[in-house]
Amino acid sequence: MREYVGKSALRRLFAKLAVAVDRRRRWDRFPTPVSLALLMGLRDSLREHNLYDAGDAASRPRLDPRPAPRWLTARTVDGTYNDLTAPAMGAAGTRLGRNVPARRARPERGERLMTPNPRVVSTALLARGERMIPATTLNVLAGAWLQFQTRDWFSHGTDPEHPFRVPRPEGDHWPDDPILLPRTPRDPHADGDPPATFVNTETHWWDASQIYGSTMEFHHAIRQPRLGHGRVAIGPDGLIDVDPALLGSSGGLDGWWVGLELLHTLFMREHNAVCATLGAAYPAWSDDQVFDKARLVIAALLAKIHTVEWTTAILAHPALRIGMRANWFGIAEERVRNLVGRLGDSEIISGIPGSPTDHHSAPYSITEEFVAVYRMHPLVPDDFLIRAVGDPRRHDELAFLDLAGLRARDVLKRYGATDLFYSLGTAHPGAVTLHNHPRFMQRLRRDDGMVVDLAAIDILRSRERGVPRYNEFRRLLRLPEARSFSDLTGNPRAAAELAAVYDSIEDVDLTVGLHAEPPPTGFGFGDTAFRIFILMASRRLKSDRFFTTDFTPETYTPEGMRWIAENDMSSVLARHYPDLGPALHSVRNAFAPWPVLPDRATSPT
Repeated sequence: MREYVGKSALRRLFAKLAVAVDRRRRWDRFPTPVSLALLMGLRDSLREHNLYDAGDAASRPRLDPRPAPRWLTARTVDGTYNDLTAPAMGAAGTRLGRNVPARRARPERGERLMTPNPRVVSTALLARGERMIPATTLNVLAGAWLQFQTRDWFSHGTDPEHPFRVPRPEGDHWPDDPILLPRTPRDPHADGDPPATFVNTETHWWDASQIYGSTMEFHHAIRQPRLGHGRVAIGPDGLIDVDPALLGSSGGLDGWWVGLELLHTLFMREHNAVCATLGAAYPAWSDDQVFDKARLVIAALLAKIHTVEWTTAILAHPALRIGMRANWFGIAEERVRNLVGRLGDSEIISGIPGSPTDHHSAPYSITEEFVAVYRMHPLVPDDFLIRAVGDPRRHDELAFLDLAGLRARDVLKRYGATDLFYSLGTAHPGAVTLHNHPRFMQRLRRDDGMVVDLAAIDILRSRERGVPRYNEFRRLLRLPEARSFSDLTGNPRAAAELAAVYDSIEDVDLTVGLHAEPPPTGFGFGDTAFRIFILMASRRLKSDRFFTTDFTPETYTPEGMRWIAENDMSSVLARHYPDLGPALHSVRNAFAPWPVLPDRATSPT
């Protein structure tokens, strides 16, 4: 990690003070102004101490330092030329970085890799019981959104040809012994066995690559040049007009379901709406010119929605409501930003968008630790109630697998996007906690026919990639370690269950610890995961020139900047599915539970 530069001595001193104060009394237990100040100090400390390069400069493609003129003001398909001084930074096919030093990120092997047995961890600690534990402050759309975003940021792919051989625990009813679970594909440029580095198959940037693809094959499939004005492939029926086999471009159709189909459809339609505005304003522009600008606008709108709306829904603490809005608008707030623009370069005063680019202490990449803390499968329900807008008497009950894979399109055609969005908006996801991992994911058949336990895979993934176990992870983030199972969870029953699986508190896997720890008030996940979040949430903006130095009307057009400023998740939904308007009118945040609307036939006119 290169020397951290660009911060005043006073600011570095405050960062150290914030860490010391937070260790004695956690940041969220102070009044809101003090909490905000501590969070800024903690973020500066994380920027200084928890960003590490994976060291793959030799394996990055050699690119002409002078890009084609188009890529000076547009995003490339593969993520190259975002940083013009390091053209391969953040590109698809480059390594994931780390939030911990390489010497502390050792892949586990042999007996340690299987201790305790990942299948035992899955069945004894993670498996959902007969009833899902709901996250009552969120709707299912919030869970779908997270998956929609993570498919933009990262994918390792899988290597089913060289599976792990997990011993079947005594009394387990899995049909095979050993249980075969896929590995992470090997980094072709890595030394050692097992390798300590891994490759991201997607672009690392927040560039809406889940919509537009990270490969030329998908990029060409989604474009509709015959329609002109930069449009993407939405058919006359309003649905995605792409070969279904290509839809789940990140990891194939594994994980694809109607929630993803809805969000992809929504923002492809939004792309075409932006194109219509740009095409009218600039009729002489080529198809590529309109497409490039519309992609910039959609990527920025997704980043804004995630920063200002999704985050404040899942982390509903007063300091976070202010802090995440300040990430986008600054403490001068939205109205000042929209009236007079930026007030100088400070990200604190006027927000990150439009401020100077800064990679802080390492070249930009998504990190393995970021991937690990975003394993939030408990958000997914096993079963869904399909409701009709304005008719509470009409509903169907479907299992998740009825909505998954290629069946998602059939469900969308049968019920329509309006009623499906309404169904997700009026239902709760699961809480991110122990004993709440979806049941169907613990014996799930992949597209290639392999049957897997995704909860056990979650455990194996961190072990094989060298993500530290829970207590070591906390120490490396300068957090106090858990002294015992009771200290970790604060729940005697949960502590006893942990003790029955793990020999020592030091053995607790990261995912298990994250799910076991009590979250701060209003939080949908724990404070340990939050530390990576406050570091990487701002980094995904601050390192990207299209969110910093090039977040300007000259790059986006005045019409594009206005589109970003004037829209949010509710306005996008209402534009394309206006019958959702009454439900959205009643909520401040589209990711909070929507009201069940009264029967249209009996409600007053």
